[in-house]
Amino acid sequence: MPPITSIADLRALARRKVPRAFFDYADAGSYNEETLRANRDDLMKVKLRQRVLVDMSKRDLATTIVGKPVPLPLGLGPVALSGMMHRDGEILACRAAVKAGLPYTLSTMSICSIEDVAEAVGQPFWFQLYVMKDRGFVRSLIERAKAAKCSALVLTVDLQVLGQRHVDVKNGLSVPPVIRPHTLLEMIGKPFWSLSMLGSKRKTFGNLAGHVKGMEGVRSLAHWTATQFDQALSWKDVEWVKSVWGGPLIIKGILDVEDAKLAAKSGAAAIVVSNHGGRQLDGAPSSISVLPKIADALGSEVELLFDGGIRTGSDIVRALASGARACLIGRAYAYGLGAGGEAGVAKAIEILGKELDVTMALAGLESVRKIGRAALAD
Repeated sequence: MPPITSIADLRALARRKVPRAFFDYADAGSYNEETLRANRDDLMKVKLRQRVLVDMSKRDLATTIVGKPVPLPLGLGPVALSGMMHRDGEILACRAAVKAGLPYTLSTMSICSIEDVAEAVGQPFWFQLYVMKDRGFVRSLIERAKAAKCSALVLTVDLQVLGQRHVDVKNGLSVPPVIRPHTLLEMIGKPFWSLSMLGSKRKTFGNLAGHVKGMEGVRSLAHWTATQFDQALSWKDVEWVKSVWGGPLIIKGILDVEDAKLAAKSGAAAIVVSNHGGRQLDGAPSSISVLPKIADALGSEVELLFDGGIRTGSDIVRALASGARACLIGRAYAYGLGAGGEAGVAKAIEILGKELDVTMALAGLESVRKIGRAALAD
């Protein structure tokens, strides 16, 4: 096998190893995938200044995210069903992030539970929260995150209803998979994945099973969303979540300047400029196209994180130059997870870190903390 040199290589390997339903779940966007494509296309349109004969012998890639020192301006964002990309995927991804000194975000819709990850890793991580109709259950999730010593709560606000991903419907996505002729053929074709999953800690939604009456056998993210996600969610609910949590709150899913201002007023420690990876409102603008506007509107009022299409180190520089403090990755590490478990996630982090370092050297950028609009070509 040729050496892995890029996130694209990890994607290709994951595609060979992971059953189609779960690879497609991580890879696809909603409806016509206009926003999914725009995230990448618009990032690549942002051009960097090439600078020469600048002393680059002491480059500094370190910064802080929500007050915590990190060696790279990078964090692992929430990816639902990570435990179906690889056995115990959430645990392995968290371990890789912790070893790299980066934050990891556990999804509400994870396979391994909050307690599973906390016990296995033994280090703080972030927890991503969806607000459901059952506020008692939401409160219990927050309390469980506190008990697990999660260091930040990431509140996702752009998924009151689920944007349809056509491939999920066509693949009959379920957790665990329902054994039908096509899924059986898929499993036979992915023997290493199938054998590995036999020894997984869990095979359903770990944060839900045994905690939600009537949902013990939930198999479908779409079913859970349709029955439980609260379409009446408002800024008052953000205040309630913040009061129950009591720690650093990160609001994820902001794509509009007015919403960004409201999020800043809510007392959030950080805002994630994100369109849910092109998986929700199709036809929404790319994350990178709105980032500069939000950064200009808020100034230093609140920390801005960026999510949406990061595949290279130069993408990270583009986001930092457009106003972000740091970036969150989703698909990039999910591909690594599918390709090689913990080692694959570590490889994804390594690839992005090395590309970031080289990009900074060639662009004459000494410190990630000083990257601004001057790094962009006219």
